[in-house]
This record gives sequence, C-alpha cells and structure tokens, in this order.
Amino acid sequence: MGQSAGQPKHYSTAEKDRIPVFQKIVYAIGAFANTAQSAFIGQMVIVLNLGLGVNPALVGLVGAIPRLVDAVSDPLTGYFSDNLRTRWGRRKPVILFGAITGGLFYALMFQLFKGHSEMYYFWYFLAFQILYFIGFTCFSIPWIALGYEMTPDYHERTRLQAASNIAGQLPWLIAPWCWAIMHNPKWFPDIVVGGRVLGIIIGAVIVGCGILPALFNKEYFNTLPKPDVRGPWNVTKDFFKGALITLKCKPFVKLCVATLLIFGGFMCASAFTLYVVFFYVFKNAPVLDQAYAQGGRLLGFFGTFSAICTLGVISLTAWMSRKIGKRNTFFVTIPLSIIGYALKWWGYNPDHPYLLFIAAPFITFGLGSLFTLMSSMVADVCDVDELQTATRREGMFSAVYWWMVKLGVALASFISGVLINATGFRQELGLAQAPGALLWMRIYDIGIPIVTSLIAIFVIATFEISETKAHEVRVEIERRRGERRKEEERRLEEERRRKERREK
Repeated sequence: MGQSAGQPKHYSTAEKDRIPVFQKIVYAIGAFANTAQSAFIGQMVIVLNLGLGVNPALVGLVGAIPRLVDAVSDPLTGYFSDNLRTRWGRRKPVILFGAITGGLFYALMFQLFKGHSEMYYFWYFLAFQILYFIGFTCFSIPWIALGYEMTPDYHERTRLQAASNIAGQLPWLIAPWCWAIMHNPKWFPDIVVGGRVLGIIIGAVIVGCGILPALFNKEYFNTLPKPDVRGPWNVTKDFFKGALITLKCKPFVKLCVATLLIFGGFMCASAFTLYVVFFYVFKNAPVLDQAYAQGGRLLGFFGTFSAICTLGVISLTAWMSRKIGKRNTFFVTIPLSIIGYALKWWGYNPDHPYLLFIAAPFITFGLGSLFTLMSSMVADVCDVDELQTATRREGMFSAVYWWMVKLGVALASFISGVLINATGFRQELGLAQAPGALLWMRIYDIGIPIVTSLIAIFVIATFEISETKAHEVRVEIERRRGERRKEEERRLEEERRRKERREK
C-alpha cells in the first residue's frame, strides 16, 4: 500500500508505546559515540597525505579495504546479536565489548611517527583500521538494532531516531575543527603529533559514551526463546538463509540503496572540500601554512554552522514526518540539499571565502533528514519482516543497512582518492596548482552529490510502507504473537496435565 495521495490517516501514540526520557537520553549518548568515529576519522585521515606524504590514492585505498572486512563482520555481528541469549540480554554484552575495543583501536590507529616509508604508514594504518572497524562493529550493529526494537509505534520511532540523530550531530560541531586543532603550533609541533593526541582523546570518548547504553538501556525482546539451531553447519546455513531473506526484502533494499547514494555522495564531496578550500579559496595566501590556517578556520566555522543547522533540520524532519509521512518528507528535504550543493559553486569565492556559508543551511537537509527518516523506516521494515518470517531480526537488518553506509564511505574514499590524482593535483606544487585541477575539484565536489541525490529520489519514490500500512502490519503481528502465546500456554498446560496423570 503506497502513501496516500491525499491527507494521510494518523494514529496517536499510545502511552505504553512511548519511550521514557531517560531511555532516550542514554540511547542518544550512544549515538554520540557511533557518530564520533565517522565524523572524526574523515577529518583526521588527511594526516596521512598532508602530514606524512602518503599518495592520495593510497589514502583512498586504505579507507576502502576495511569495508571488505565489514562485509563479513557486520552481518556476522548482526546474526550473533539476534541469536545471543544471556542473563544481560541479546544486545548489551556485545555493545559493551565493542565500545571498549573500538575506542582502544581508534587511539592506536593514529599513533604514527615521522621517519618511516610510505608503505609502512599504509600497512600500519590499514591493519589498525581493520581491527578498529571489527571492534566498533560489535558496538554499532547491536546498538542500532536495539533502537529498532525500543518501540512498535510508527511516530515514536521517528522521535527516537530524531533524538539519537541530534546527539549524533554533536561530534560534527567539533570535527570540522580537527585540522585547526592539529595544525595549531601553540599546541603541537605538527599535525602528526596533533593527530596522535587527538586520536587518544577521541578513543576515550568512544569508550565512555559507548558503554552507557550497555549499562542502562532496556532490551525489549530479551526474553525470546533460544533459537533451536545447533551445530556449526546448521548455524552457517541459518546465517546465510537469514542474510538472503534480508537482501530479498525489496523495501529494505531501496532504503539501503538510497542511503548509499546520498551518504556516499556527501562523503565524496567532503574529501574534495578540504582541497578546494586550501588550494582554491585561499590560493592567494602568501604561504601554504597560512592557507592551511585560514582554510582550517573557515572549515571549522562552516562545519560548526552546518551542524547547528542540522539540529534544526532534524527537529523539522520529525515534525514534517508526523504531518505528511516519512516518504513525502524525504521528497522535500533531499531536493533542498541539492540546491545547497549547487550554491557551493558561488560559495567557493577567493575574494569572499565566507560566502560559502550560504550553502550550509540547504546542504544540511540531506544528512539531517536522511538518518532520521531511514532508521525509522528500517524499523518499520523489521515489522514487515516479522509478519513474513515470524522472527525478530533487527540485528541482521542493522548490519546490512549500516554496511551499506560504510560501503558508501569506502567508495567515497577510494573514488575521491583516484579522482584527486586524476585532476592533476600535486602536493609538491603547494598553492601553484594547475587551474584545470582546481576546476575539476570543484566540479566533482558539487556534481557528485547532486547526481547521487537525484537517483536516490527516484529509488524512494517506489517505497510502499506508509503510516497506514505500518499500522496494519503492527496489528496483524500482535494478533499472531497473541495466538502463539495462547498456543504455547495450551501446550504447557497439556504437558502439565500429562505429568499429573503419569504421577497418579
């Protein structure tokens, strides 16, 4: 059933479906840890190129390879989280382990020192990034799955994801200042030392914020019966069967593809933005270090301003979703972000660098609405899946969905590294880059996210789970759960009576 062409029918959130404020806050703190890793690593990885002289193509490759590991570790973690049964729950033990190991390996990843070869830096960073992503997957996948199951209500899901996304935007207030912090000579002799210190601080933040959901959030399906799947061969078959069912769910695949396109396009543009600001917007600076300093300040203010705008967008998205539905809200917010990307063409102005700010409020409609809407819509898909399979598999859905997000980052990292080389950019030229290189950097920066966003709009146009459809699915699965409970009670009663007869 598609979204109604007229005014959609709305359903009020029952009191029992509302998530307590404390539970929302604790879950949202987990979002700070979850977003911190992606926000900061994207800003800090430039240390490899501009601090240690590693070729941009290798930097892109080192960001892409770990995603191949994620292709295995994400669904395995999701499956394990769905099927784990402990006195502490299905998700929480894995969340605790992942927060600690993820934060530790993040800190170790940036413990780089000058004086080594380019390939040493490549292999060192690659090895610890793989370990980091394996560890952090154990946090992020069950934490995300926990959010999908915290309420069955169509609108309360959006409110939870909005609260989570607001907390998740806070690292983006700080992340744009990474370059300015690492490049500040009053604090560090160079950006390599700055990266080492910042890596330790961020690793500690990931641990501190990540363990709180494991300690204080409640699980809502922690009393499910233990799966009747035994033996390595049967577990393996069950894993691949579940993964295949997930990938065959058409509404879910559409959400994954749209997220891959929009987030991947954004991350690809972000990689070019640093170079455009340093080498085009501030190309008239007397020395390269001054261009770095001025560009760092611009990027810091621009990023912080964008994050503030995003906070407003998230709240607006949640409000619009209640009025016109999730899919129709997507059709409003993503075109606004496309306008923002186009405005960057005029915003990149060497005579007026801060003109770039005109683009920020529009661009933020993209990511600000994306994860608020998509995460809530994936939760709706989990209900449809239960209707079809009689199984709660939030872990597998969160694993596949967020692997798509990570795939977008990997593709963006690899593609941007290759395209930066293809533009003709040469680090040794400093501010004397060829005009053609600077032109192509701006074209890629602006054009890639516009194209990917347009494709994503056409993908979501065929998404069919409306508020009415979600409500109908919920009513049916609750009816079936009730029937299964009665059947189980009947079976237990028959067993009790047979036992009594035997004893007589």
